[in-house]
Amino acid sequence: MSSIAKDKQDSMRMGFWSELFQLGAYKPNQGKVIRQTTFGMIALLGVLSAWELYRSGAMSGLGGAALFVLLAMVVFCLWFAYRIVNYSVFADFLVAVEAEMNKVSWPSKKEVWNASMVVIFVIFAMSAVLFAFDIVWTWVFESIGIRYSDKESYLLRFFRWIFGG
Repeated sequence: MSSIAKDKQDSMRMGFWSELFQLGAYKPNQGKVIRQTTFGMIALLGVLSAWELYRSGAMSGLGGAALFVLLAMVVFCLWFAYRIVNYSVFADFLVAVEAEMNKVSWPSKKEVWNASMVVIFVIFAMSAVLFAFDIVWTWVFESIGIRYSDKESYLLRFFRWIFGG
């Protein structure tokens, strides 16, 4: 049996909760960048959630112990984030994600700039075309009496705005 299959089989036997209470890191030399990033984001989310709970006044009934409860929640969030990125199933997923990300051929800065300019140009061109269609159809509907306006015509207001009249 391969070592990967054996590790997976061992983790299935141990279960989620028992694996969360281990101290060691699972495959510490693999997927370091994405595991550190994931740890940072989970920890940040947990710490900000604890801070928001503290700041909202939900712990105001605890008095002076509220700060201790906040500190305990922060420590728990950091511990949980560390353990979740070392949970074997999730860690294997993160290692596989980092391996796949390393296979991606990322565009150069110039290619990103050129593609962005094309998208921006198309957005502005389409908005101009849609604006022109809106003006034409508004004029048509006002001319044949389907659309009534209490004020002056939409088309006249547009031309006054363009030509400063």
